[in-house]
Amino acid sequence: MSQSVPSAPQVDAVIVGAGAAGLYQLHRFRQLGLSTRVFEAGDDIGGTWYWNRYPGARCDIESMTYSYTFCPELDQEWVWSEKYATQPEILRYLRHVADRFGLRPHITLSTRVLRAVHQEDDGLWEITTDTGERVTARFLVMASGCATVPKEPEVPGLAEFAGPVHHTSRWPRDGVELAGRRVAVIGTGASGVQCVPLIARQAAALTVFQRTPVYALPALNRPLTGAEVAARKDDYPAFRAAQRASKGGSVFTMPTRSALETDERERTAAYEHAWNQGVLSALLRSYTDLLVDVDANETAAEFVRGKIRATVSDPVVAEALSPRSYPFGTKRPCLDSGYYETFNEPHVTLVDLRRDPIEEITAKGVRTAGQEYPADVLVLATGFDSMTGALTGVDIVGRGGVTLRERWGAGPLTYLGLLSAGFPNLFTVTGPLSPSVLTNMMVSIEQHVEWITDCVAYLRERGLTSIEATPEAERDWVEHTAGTAARTLYPATDSWYTGANVPGKPRGFLAYTGGADVYRARCDAVAAGGYEGCVLR
Repeated sequence: MSQSVPSAPQVDAVIVGAGAAGLYQLHRFRQLGLSTRVFEAGDDIGGTWYWNRYPGARCDIESMTYSYTFCPELDQEWVWSEKYATQPEILRYLRHVADRFGLRPHITLSTRVLRAVHQEDDGLWEITTDTGERVTARFLVMASGCATVPKEPEVPGLAEFAGPVHHTSRWPRDGVELAGRRVAVIGTGASGVQCVPLIARQAAALTVFQRTPVYALPALNRPLTGAEVAARKDDYPAFRAAQRASKGGSVFTMPTRSALETDERERTAAYEHAWNQGVLSALLRSYTDLLVDVDANETAAEFVRGKIRATVSDPVVAEALSPRSYPFGTKRPCLDSGYYETFNEPHVTLVDLRRDPIEEITAKGVRTAGQEYPADVLVLATGFDSMTGALTGVDIVGRGGVTLRERWGAGPLTYLGLLSAGFPNLFTVTGPLSPSVLTNMMVSIEQHVEWITDCVAYLRERGLTSIEATPEAERDWVEHTAGTAARTLYPATDSWYTGANVPGKPRGFLAYTGGADVYRARCDAVAAGGYEGCVLR
C-alpha cells in the first residue's frame, strides 16, 4: 500500500497586512529563504499610515525614535524633517523601505483576506481572498495592526445624512472640501484632537461632539535642525540598542520618587518641565506611582486640568473639556497642536454629550436631546475595534473547525500575544496581551517579527513543521497579564484598551503592562528553552 504524501504549500508563508509589521516580516522571511505572499486590503502599502490621512494626522512619538531600528544604513540615509512626522512623510518612509529592500513584488494590493482554514490532514493553511484567490501556506502571520477596523458611532440615522460622511481612518485620498461649510466632528480621541484645529481653519462653522474629554499635551512640534539630525545619526547605534532594552521602546530616565513624597511646589515644577518637553510620556514618567496610585495620579490630572482652564477662555467650556471621570494616562493621552485654543474661536462649538446626548443623525445634521445642530459634512473620529478587531474580522478556522472568533468569545486567549492554542503556525504580530500599544510600536513590531522569524528558522533547522501554544501555557499567560494589569489603574477605566468602546465586546485589559523589557526577556527565555509552553511537531 502506498503512503500518502503531504501536500506541498504553494508558498511557505502568507502575511496579512503591508504596514510596518508586514513589511519587516516579509524582509526577514526573504532573508530566511521563505517563499512569501503578502496580502494588503489597501491599494498601497503603509497600513495605519496609508489609511489614516485625515487633516493633521501625524505620529505622537518622535520621528527619529518612531522608525525601524534594524538597519544602520537606513538610519543614516533617511532624513526626517519634523520632530513629529506627518502621515505623508511616514508613508514616504515606508515606501522607501519597500523599494530599498525589494519588497513590492511579493505584495498583492487591493486584496482582503476573508478566510484562513487550518487543514489538519497536511497541516497547511488555506487562505481565501475577496478576489477569489486561494493560497496554501505552512505559516500564517497576521500583521494586520492594532487599530485598523473603524468603529462607527452607535446612533441611529447615519444613513439619512444628506451630506458626505467620512471616518478619519478612511479619509479620501484627494481630501475633503471643507471651506465655507458647516462641519460636525463626532469623537475627541487622538484623531479628533489632531483634526479639529485644522478643520476649524477651513470650516465656516465647526461643531465638536464630545462624549469623554481627553488629556491632551502640547506636541510643540517643529522642524528638526541639521545639527539635531546629525547628532542623532552619530549616536544612532547606541540609541537603538537602548531603545530595544527599554521599558517602552523609547529612551528616558526612569523616575525614582513618588509624587506623594514631594511638596506641591516641587511637584508642579516637575510637571511644568515635563509639559514643556512636548513628549507624550514625559508627564507620566515624572514619578513612579502615577499609574498605580489614585492620589498620586490626581496630582498630574489636576495639573493638566489647570492648563486647560488657563487656555480656554470660557470656564464652562474649559470644564467640559476637563477629564474627571478617569485617571490621567489610563486612556492614551493625546499630543495636540492648538486643540484647546480652537475652542476659543467664535465659529467653534463644543457639545458635551454627557449633558446633551446625541439622539439621531438627521438629513440636515445631528440632533441631541436639546437641539439640532446643522451640518454639511459629518466627520467620524470614533476610533477602532482595537487590538482584536482585525484578527476576529477574518474567518480564521483552527483545529476541530473552531474559529478564532469563537475561541476568543469571552476575550482574547494568547501565549505572549504571539500564539493561540488550537491554531498551529498562526502568529500575531503585536497581538493582544503583548506590550504593543503601550510602547513605541516600531520597536515592539521588530521584536515580534524577529521572534517569529527565529522560531520558523528553529523549526526548519530541525525538520519540524508546526508550533502551537499549549492551553496551559496560554492560560498561565492570560492570568499573568491580567494580574499585572490589576496592579495598575488601567483596568478600572472604560477605554479601547479594555474593549469598552465597542458594544458587546468582552471587557479585559488587552495589553501587557509589565514593560517591553521584561516581556522581551520572557520571550527570549521561551525561545532559549526550546519554545517552552509550545508543542512542536
